[in-house]
This record gives sequence, C-alpha cells and structure tokens, in this order.
Amino acid sequence: MKELEDMIKRLGDFPPTLVTAAAKAGATVALKAAKRNAPEDSGDLKKGLKLAGERKKGHKKVYQVGLDPKMNDVFVTMSKSGKRGYYPAAIEYGYIRKDGKKVAGAYYLKRALTENKERVELATLEGLIAKVDKELKKKW
Repeated sequence: MKELEDMIKRLGDFPPTLVTAAAKAGATVALKAAKRNAPEDSGDLKKGLKLAGERKKGHKKVYQVGLDPKMNDVFVTMSKSGKRGYYPAAIEYGYIRKDGKKVAGAYYLKRALTENKERVELATLEGLIAKVDKELKKKW
C-alpha cells in the first residue's frame, strides 16, 4: 500500500480514468462470482446480472452488481390477486409458498461479495497499481 501511495504522489494530478478501470476490475470479480452463485433454471437470472457504474464526486467511481432493468418483463411476475413479485428478490431472500412453507434464499449476490471480498480488493488494487505504473512510465 505504501508503494502505491508513493506512486500516486509522484504522479501528481490523479487521472480519473485510472480509478475507473481499477474499480471495474474489482466489480468484475464480484459479477463473475454472482453469476456462478446464481441458480440456473432458465438462465435468465445469470443473463440479467450486469455492472452499473455511477460517478461520484472527485475521482470516485462506484460499480454495482445488479439486474438489467431491460429484463424486468422477464423478472416481474403478477399473481392472480394482482400482487407484483420480483423473481430475483425471491431467489436472493427466499419466499413463502402457497402451502405456507418457507423456501430459503440462495443469497447469490450477498455471497458473491462476502466470499470474494479479498479477491475483489486485490483485483482493484492490482488494477490501480498497473494503471498508475503505466501512467508513470508515460510521464518519465
């Protein structure tokens, strides 16, 4: 970490693109884990998982592993009584069947982050170090 801080100081003005690439590298690890963890019935749940990026103040870039809103027609279901149901949420957190029995959640998104926390951090850090190193070589 100290090595990275020294590199950043030598770099001076920190280009936002470096942060973006590093954040995406870490988020991609989580996305792949979520797709691996997601139960596969029709395959729509795995197809619907994607990264969504949002810009924050300064040089922060935040990526979310979430579901593609374009696939809501596949994920949203209506019951006979008119209640809306969201398939990915039911799979993640569980649900109660008509006969009253509980079906446990798969927690595919939660497990993608908790079980891969170190891998996500490492991928982000390695991505940032590689980008900073490349930028330093351009300047020197």
